Amino acid sequence: METQQKALFIIFGGTGDLAKRKLYPSLFKLFEKGFLNENFAVIGTARRPWTDDFYRNVVTESLVGVSGDKTKIADFASHFYYQSHDVTDVAHYITLKKLADDLDAKYQIEGNRMFYLAMSPQFFGTIATHLGSQNLVTKNGFNRLIIEKPFGRDFESAKKLNDEISNTFDESQIFRIDHYLGKEMIQNIPAIRFGNIITQTLWNNKYIDNIQLTLSESLGVEERGGYYETSGAMRDMFQNHIMQVVSLLTMDMPKEFVASEIRKEKLKALEAIRILKPEEVDANFIRGQYGANKAGTEKAYRDEEQIAPDSMMETFIAGRLMIDNERWSGVPVYVRSGKRLVEKNTEINIVFKNVEKNIFGTSDEHEHLGKDVLTITIEPDERFRLTINTKEIGQGFNTNKTNLDYVNSPETKANTPEAYEKLLLDALNGVAINFAHWNEVAKAWNVADVILNSWHDNDDDKTIFPNYLSGSMGPEASAKLLTDDGNYWIYNPEK
Repeated sequence: METQQKALFIIFGGTGDLAKRKLYPSLFKLFEKGFLNENFAVIGTARRPWTDDFYRNVVTESLVGVSGDKTKIADFASHFYYQSHDVTDVAHYITLKKLADDLDAKYQIEGNRMFYLAMSPQFFGTIATHLGSQNLVTKNGFNRLIIEKPFGRDFESAKKLNDEISNTFDESQIFRIDHYLGKEMIQNIPAIRFGNIITQTLWNNKYIDNIQLTLSESLGVEERGGYYETSGAMRDMFQNHIMQVVSLLTMDMPKEFVASEIRKEKLKALEAIRILKPEEVDANFIRGQYGANKAGTEKAYRDEEQIAPDSMMETFIAGRLMIDNERWSGVPVYVRSGKRLVEKNTEINIVFKNVEKNIFGTSDEHEHLGKDVLTITIEPDERFRLTINTKEIGQGFNTNKTNLDYVNSPETKANTPEAYEKLLLDALNGVAINFAHWNEVAKAWNVADVILNSWHDNDDDKTIFPNYLSGSMGPEASAKLLTDDGNYWIYNPEK
C-alpha cells in the first residue's frame, strides 16, 4: 500500500466546472488507490446555498464513467461537506474555521490543510489574506495553497498578486498548478534529456539546428468566450504552458532531481531567453484570429458569444525565441499555439543539423541529406519518434527517411494517471518539481509583456483580423517565420 496522507481539502469554487471535471475525479482516484483513506475530508465552498447532501450528489455525479463501484463512491462522497461562502465576508471565514476544526478532529487530520483556489484570480489575494487573519492556517500541520492560472495579466499584476499571497504563505507552501507539467510525456523530457548519453551529449547548439513546439487545438473558444476575450492565446498558453515546456527543453542538467535544483536550472534557462525590443516584435512574433471556415459551418471568433464584433484578441500566436547562453546561442526555438486549427495536437520537434558532407550525393556534392528529427508527441498520442536517414531498398544508394517509432498503447494510456491526479498527489506530498516557482512566472511575464504591449499599441487597424481560416494551421506569416530562416514546420497536417 502506498503512503497515506492525512489532509483537509478546502476548495474555493467547489461548485465550478473545474472541480467537477478534474478535482473530484482525481481525488477519487487517489482515494481508490489508497493515497487517501479515512483521514481526509473535503469542504467545498461557493456562493450557492447547497446542503451537504446536495453537494455529495454533485460529487457522485462527477464520478459517472470514472468508477462503477457504488460502495466506494458512497464512502468517498461521505467525506465531503459544503459551506455557502462569500470570499469577501469575514464572518464566513469564522464559520469555515469552525467547520474545518470540527472535521480535523473528526477525521484525525492533525492540522494538515490543502487550500485549492478554483475560482477567479481576482479573489486569490483576498482569500489568502483571510485564511491568515482568521486563523484557518494551522500551526500544527502542513498548509499548502494550490492556485490555478492565469497568474496575473502582466508582470505588475502578477507581482501584486504574489505579494498578497506571500503575506500569508511562503513560497514553499504555494503550488501554482500548470496541468501541462502533469502530462506524462512532458514529465518524460528530463528522462529523455538526462537519462541517455546519446541525447545528453547532443542536446546543444553544436548538433541541434532548431526546436519546435506546437500546441494546436481544433475547437474554438466554445463557452469560454468571456474568459478568452480578456486573455487571448498569449496569456492563456504562451506565458505559462509554452514557457514552462521551453524551460524544460533548454535547461542545463540539475545536480540532483529535486525541486530546488530543477527550479534553479529552469530559471537560468528562462533568464537567458532574449527579451525583444518593441521594434523587434513584428519580425519575431505573429498573432492571428480565426475567421469562419470555407464552408461557413464554423463561426469566426468575432461572431462567437460574448465576443466584441471588432475584437482584437488573438486566438493564435507563433514566435521565434532566441536563447543567449553558451548551450543555445544561434538555435531558434519556434513556438505556436492556436484555436480552430486542423486538429488537436501537442508536439515537440528537435531538429538536428545536417551531416557536414553527404557522401551518398549524386552529381551535386552540396546536396543535403534530410535532417534527423526527434519528435515527442504529448497528445492525443503519447509517442517518441526518431526520424533518420536510411538506404532505400534496391539497387543504388539513394537514401530516404525512416521513423524509429514508439507509441504508448491504448492500455498504457488508459492506466496512466491523469495530470490533475498526479499534481494533486505531488502537492499532497509537498513535492514541488512539477509546479511553477514565482521567479519562473515573473521571467515568463517579462518576455510576454513586451510582445503584448507592442500588439496593443497597434490595435487601431481592426481590418487585420480575421487572418486565418478555421481548419487551417494559422496565418501564412506563421510559416514564413520559419522559411525566412531556411526552416519549415515539421508538424504540418495541411500538406
